[in-house]
Amino acid sequence: MSLSKRETLSCDASATQLEEPKEEMSSCVFGQTKTSTAKVLSQEELEQLNGERALVSEFKQMKLEKEAQKNWDLFYKRNTTNFFKDRHWTTREFEELKACREFESQRLVLLEAGCGVGNCIFPLLEDDLSIFVYACDFSPRAVEFVKQNPVYCPERCSAFQCDLTKDDLTENVPADSVDVVTLIFVLSAVHPDKMKLVLENIRKVLKPGGIILFRDYGLYDHAMLRFKSGSKLGENFYVRQDGTRSYFFSKEFLAELFEETGFQSVANDYVLRETVNKKEGLCVPRVFLQSKFTKPGQSQSS
Repeated sequence: MSLSKRETLSCDASATQLEEPKEEMSSCVFGQTKTSTAKVLSQEELEQLNGERALVSEFKQMKLEKEAQKNWDLFYKRNTTNFFKDRHWTTREFEELKACREFESQRLVLLEAGCGVGNCIFPLLEDDLSIFVYACDFSPRAVEFVKQNPVYCPERCSAFQCDLTKDDLTENVPADSVDVVTLIFVLSAVHPDKMKLVLENIRKVLKPGGIILFRDYGLYDHAMLRFKSGSKLGENFYVRQDGTRSYFFSKEFLAELFEETGFQSVANDYVLRETVNKKEGLCVPRVFLQSKFTKPGQSQSS
């Protein structure tokens, strides 16, 4: 997915240095397991989480919300296309990208909601010649990087800037036209109060029977436990040093969010993995949430 997207693990690194794609760039992955239960915290980790009760001021929270697009645009200005590694594992992790076809050459229409600079979509376009991709991102700069990529071809990909919380997707994507939506490390960057708006927007363009492939930060991920005092915005919601924000999902919260927006759960599991940063010699326990939801109704191909 856009396991799109998004290691340096120095002792004073901000949590923005601990996101999933950097883990791919750093190193070795030692095992990956799926589980239906949340990670069990040690006593030290519990004390660390419980000790952070003070929230960022309401004034600063409003400022962060207002400047969210600017902060992500600055992120891509600083890092250009070098920050995330291409995600060639997407088709392995989400077999629906191939399995949902009735025949191998069937044209598949995909929307990547939150495409970043295209680390997910370009491997897909190269691997699958029978796919058309709509790709949108909050950051205008990220969208420009997508369009400048030599693999970008308007006949096979349509990239556009979009604030998923308020810009109507049907202005760029026909209603009920998308087979698969990838929502990878994207929803965590949205204020929890606006997450339903994103899903309602996506629902407009997804076909009946279409599927959303979701992957994002799970509850008690290592990055969540490393936030310093003064970073907490709300329950499981934090701000990084660069002003970008991240929410850490429980499977219960995610299931309720999708079900209240009219989707049905197909799969919803924690993914636990350990990675080693070879440069720093650190073992990092990661927790992601990998899920699949469908829009009720019979697909046209059924």
